[in-house]
Amino acid sequence: MIGRLAALALVAMCGGAGAAEPARARVALVCEAVYLPARTIWVRRVEIAYDERRVSAVQIDGVPVYGFSVEGTVVLTALDNERIQIDVAAQSWQSDFRGLASSQGRCERAR
Repeated sequence: MIGRLAALALVAMCGGAGAAEPARARVALVCEAVYLPARTIWVRRVEIAYDERRVSAVQIDGVPVYGFSVEGTVVLTALDNERIQIDVAAQSWQSDFRGLASSQGRCERAR
C-alpha cells in the first residue's frame, strides 16, 4: 500500500498513464541540492521506475541503489554513505552524509 501511494504520485506527476503506455514507466528528476557547510550546489539526477502498484527501481546519478523503501510519496535510500530522501509529490531532495554534511533542494522533471 505504501509503495502504491508513491507510484500513484509518480503517475499523477507524469500526466497519467494512457492505455498505449507500457505497464512499467520511468520518471527522471533533476535535483539541485545545496550541500552545507560548504555551500556547494550539486545537480543530482534521479530515475525512478514504477508501475501502477509500486516503485521497482531507483538510480541516482546513473548508479542503481542497492535498496530503497517508500513511505507515502517519499523514497528513502542511501548511496555511498549518504542517506537520501526524495519526495516525489513535493519534488524535493534531502540528504545527510554521516552528519558531516547535509543537503536539501528542489527537483523538477527532466525533459
